[in-house]
Amino acid sequence: MTTLIVSDLHLHPEAPEVTDSFLGWLQTRAQGADALYILGDFFEAWVGDDLLDLVDVDTSGNAALAVDIATALHQLADDGTAIYLMHGNRDFLLGQRFATAAGAKLLADPALVVFHDAPILLMHGDSLCTRDEAYMAFRAQARQPEWQQQVLAMPITDRITLAASLRQQSGEATSNKADDIMDVTPDEVVQTMRDHGVTTLIHGHTHRPAVHDLDIDGTPAQRVVLGDWRPGQGWEVVIKNVGRPTLQRIDF
Repeated sequence: MTTLIVSDLHLHPEAPEVTDSFLGWLQTRAQGADALYILGDFFEAWVGDDLLDLVDVDTSGNAALAVDIATALHQLADDGTAIYLMHGNRDFLLGQRFATAAGAKLLADPALVVFHDAPILLMHGDSLCTRDEAYMAFRAQARQPEWQQQVLAMPITDRITLAASLRQQSGEATSNKADDIMDVTPDEVVQTMRDHGVTTLIHGHTHRPAVHDLDIDGTPAQRVVLGDWRPGQGWEVVIKNVGRPTLQRIDF
């Protein structure tokens, strides 16, 4: 049995190489996998599932991209792979309609999943970056159902403008933040793993792929960080019948 985990593809029309790489990966590497977990920031931005209705009128390419990706995922699901989607800080408005179109299930963040009798905690990772107080305040707001409903009630053209504005603000804010603020808070990682009773955590978000050895109350533990996908390169975690998760770089 094989489980594949990816994160932070940031799919958008202006990066067709990444989209092509992912579609090729689905048709080759992911074929025959028992499960595929996508841990957030699957899309660079998501303004609502009604984007799927705009293929014939959307000139940006976002609607066509969404439909193409949903179709490819559904084909993998039809072939027997269970697909799970977790929200990230870029695509937290992904809804049930897209999940259904993709043959996938929405996954809570965090999610405690048992792989071959071993409990592993899956997260996007942004909630671990508690030193970034400005982002944490926005995150709390953006996860409120009332706020999301207000945004989704806006005309989709206004939502697209809002998403572009938020991305610009995020980029400007990031450039002015200290490097350690952009990474996870070590104490938050340990406490989160302790609270969930796990010794293995897998997440993305930081774009800093690595395997970190930890100590949780005297017990050896591990934090596996997925990297983001870029033209010519991606990252995956592989979980097989035995052994710990393996982080692998993919060169396309």
